Amino acid sequence: MKKENMTCPQCGSVMKRTEREKEVCFRGMNVCIPCEQFACPGCGLEAASLAHTAEIQKRIADAYRQQAGLLTGREIVAGRKKLRLNQAELADRMHVGIASVKRWEGAIIQSRSMDKMLRDTLSGGGICGDPYTGNRTFSLPRVKLVFRAFEAALGRKILKKNDKMLFAAKYLWYADMVALRENGEGMTGATYAALPYGPQMNNYLDLLDDIRRAAAADAVPLSEGEKRIIEKIALAFPEDRMAYDAAHREKVWKEKDTGALIPYTDAIRLTEI
Repeated sequence: MKKENMTCPQCGSVMKRTEREKEVCFRGMNVCIPCEQFACPGCGLEAASLAHTAEIQKRIADAYRQQAGLLTGREIVAGRKKLRLNQAELADRMHVGIASVKRWEGAIIQSRSMDKMLRDTLSGGGICGDPYTGNRTFSLPRVKLVFRAFEAALGRKILKKNDKMLFAAKYLWYADMVALRENGEGMTGATYAALPYGPQMNNYLDLLDDIRRAAAADAVPLSEGEKRIIEKIALAFPEDRMAYDAAHREKVWKEKDTGALIPYTDAIRLTEI
């Protein structure tokens, strides 16, 4: 049952629940949403309960998605239920973490590449996505950009001259895996193999010089969510050895044969972050 009133924190009067259309600017786009909130007849203050605030955020996200040509949260839920899939089953078909599906069905807006994958999957197309590239096209400038972002977050260089990336690669691996788990797609499109010194970019020796020459400025900029992931990883592993040791404790590396590819779907099984 909806709460019909609340006490005004400013003047103590009884605030009444009201419903009206409200126009808000979201990501540079004006969207109109039905808005339920409380209004004070005494001082004119308007406020919303926590439940109303969460619902308003979902309505704004869905109104934006509808105008931008993306599936809304309600459409994703309806499509999933039409296929008689639970959230975990949809996540499995898309090679993403269940957390991504939960966010998309809520107020988190999916990227256009993820929207296409959602549409393909919900149309009954079966398993979608590439478990070895994190649902992204491989980009050397993006690899360089992620390294630079880690250097800024850590306050030191991790991509060094004549270095074989034994330590830096662990930060990159965690960034890609956690991004897949939380956002539904990795950051760089790199593939990873289980090597004796831990998870490493596949064929990394052939890529070292190209990574050093790559221009980070040519890469698609990092999203705010990606920046937060990098900052979280840097905070968890402030020293190179900490990221290196953590990667060696991960079962998803230890259980693989030497040289075997590590699928991004293993991201949901990470234990160190």
